Amino acid sequence: MIWVVFALVAALSWGLYGPTLHKGTAALGHPMRALLCVGAAYFFIAVLAPTVVLLREGALAGFSPKGVSIAMLAGALGASGAICIIFAFRSGGSPLFVMPLVFAGAPVINVLVSMVTHPPKTAPNPMLYLGFLLAAAGAGMVLYFKPSS
Repeated sequence: MIWVVFALVAALSWGLYGPTLHKGTAALGHPMRALLCVGAAYFFIAVLAPTVVLLREGALAGFSPKGVSIAMLAGALGASGAICIIFAFRSGGSPLFVMPLVFAGAPVINVLVSMVTHPPKTAPNPMLYLGFLLAAAGAGMVLYFKPSS
């Protein structure tokens, strides 16, 4: 069940991401400075750390072209999401609006794409579709009833 802890830490990290990025962008005076810092942090956490682990485990070799291509696409999608969040802030969006849209929309998109790429063996429970509606309604309620700043 350790995966639950990791999932909760990821949720905490990503939940703090938008407000922290917005604050950093304001402090740096230009959104691309903030993205550059995000990229540097990714480099230290997502490049250096796994390189050390793979070296220690003797597993640095064995990258397949297909695996590299798909993993690079995943990284590009993550970076694209980060830059789109920055552009949303840059064009007047607030973390109070931007992040609920991102975090309500992402799980719905994830489930739909996962169902296409890994088709379920049985028809989804109709409650799944109710969940989609509730996610949309939840994001709408968060946006409508957000605290004024």
